Amino acid sequence: MASHFYMQKMIFAALCLGAALSITVLAQNAAPAPASTNEPALNYVAPKNTTSNSSTTNQPTLGFVQNITPMGAAGRLVNAHDLVTIGKPVLNFKLLGGDDQFHSLGDYYGKFIVLEWTNPQCPFVHKFYDSGTMQKLQKEETAKGVVWLRINSSAQGHEGFQSVDDLAAYVKEHNVAATQSLLDPDGYVGHMYGARTTPHMFVINPKGVLIYAGGIDNAPSPDPATIATATNYVTTALDEAMAAKPVTKATAPPYGCSVKYASN
Repeated sequence: MASHFYMQKMIFAALCLGAALSITVLAQNAAPAPASTNEPALNYVAPKNTTSNSSTTNQPTLGFVQNITPMGAAGRLVNAHDLVTIGKPVLNFKLLGGDDQFHSLGDYYGKFIVLEWTNPQCPFVHKFYDSGTMQKLQKEETAKGVVWLRINSSAQGHEGFQSVDDLAAYVKEHNVAATQSLLDPDGYVGHMYGARTTPHMFVINPKGVLIYAGGIDNAPSPDPATIATATNYVTTALDEAMAAKPVTKATAPPYGCSVKYASN
């Protein structure tokens, strides 16, 4: 009889313990995740040589790339598959430059920013650099306080790929006057921005909002002779925005060579 009563007490105790554990698990599942206090950014270390195709430990995984925020909006995560759109905050990023230093888009928050996708072997890029047109635009706009960032998303083994040393040499040889020239060989930033051609241009206002995306002008030809009579959409957007006017043409079809992503 005593043993029967003892067994009943043991069973009751076990049931109570199980219920307590269930309540604890439910409470943990229901608790909200702690808010991040730091603004995460995309980090990528570009290779310095062209001899190895092996992956390195400092390359981001897809899961890490998803930890990105709109520029100037710390703590609010967005999906890596979201593309930047006109009138919306752009996505922050950090890339290695030809100066062998990392540069984050967020470092320039509060300024007008031009993003220029480029490929040193593209005839349409040659159109603007061999004629000195792009360098002239870069000098004129940076003199006004505009930040001009060149981005090369050509993958290793594809046309236009550059190492850090290659990029530094190109900048010096062609008298590039951009604020920085950056490398995106895995194409993470290019895909986030929807960069399709070289050149493909983006203009961002001081609030971190995209105000122009598309071709540099309305002359989709590799012939430099077309530059003089073309309407430059980038300078037009900057001039209008700086004068506190609406940008009359916020988008235009990009033209040039396709961006040489690894998937191409």
